[in-house]
Amino acid sequence: MNRYTLNDITRPSGGFAMLAVDQREAMRLMFAAAGAAQPVTDQVLTDFKVSAAKVLSPYASAILVDQQFCYRQVIAQRAVAQPCATIVAADAFIPGNGIPVDSVVIDKHVDPEAVRRDGGKALKLLVLWRSDEDPGQRLEMVRAFNQLCHAHGLLSIIEPVVRPPRRGDRFDREQAIIEAAKELGDSGADLYKVEMPLNGKGTQQALLEASQRLNEHINMPWVILSSGVDEKLFPRAVRVAMQAGASGFLAGRAVWSSVVGLPDTELMLRDIAAPKLQRLGEIVDEMMARR
Repeated sequence: MNRYTLNDITRPSGGFAMLAVDQREAMRLMFAAAGAAQPVTDQVLTDFKVSAAKVLSPYASAILVDQQFCYRQVIAQRAVAQPCATIVAADAFIPGNGIPVDSVVIDKHVDPEAVRRDGGKALKLLVLWRSDEDPGQRLEMVRAFNQLCHAHGLLSIIEPVVRPPRRGDRFDREQAIIEAAKELGDSGADLYKVEMPLNGKGTQQALLEASQRLNEHINMPWVILSSGVDEKLFPRAVRVAMQAGASGFLAGRAVWSSVVGLPDTELMLRDIAAPKLQRLGEIVDEMMARR
């Protein structure tokens, strides 16, 4: 079986300009915060995700979807434009302690064979990193995930996201991101999706130095996500991260969050979100051309 390569999810420049619409309960909370009618139904989320795929995928090198709310609908409606690739989230979120995602396991309901048959190119796994939890368990989950992907010719994308320890130790987010990279940055995945240092804030030099420190510990291509970064700062974050060694982004909120809850979703996505994604893609191409 032919294995897909990273070229199957990049722009012609070799950079990644990938859109995420796999947010689940977090997206429901965003609609609620935007004043959407209560309760925010599953259908509201599905409709938004499918619309985002239709309107925005022409400007993305790949789009990340979730099985719970939109994968089947996106495939059935052929919502993803060519040549945008499809990535499927293969993480099952377990709520607890008052938060929607307290722990994560590999989603046994995601069928990699079916994903490949449907034209999908990659799977993605969220890995929650806490300093007081067993690194062996995290590494074992990543190994199993990589094996699952590669056995079916799919790319493996891991997304380590740091969380405060379960027991009340002090939490240094920036150091935690580095420690997670030391642990998981050479774990055999194809692509590492990481939180932007300093949440994209601070001077360009401070951001660059923090991103360079991160780059030292990731032994695979890496991209940044946009959660926690002000959407106005995200273009700079992409530029600085790529200067430090990143190869692009896999992001959702910086592209479409300002559209959540607005009327005329498709029109708003076209007028507000699409230009943001286009501009981010241009930054990726520009930075790749400098290499």
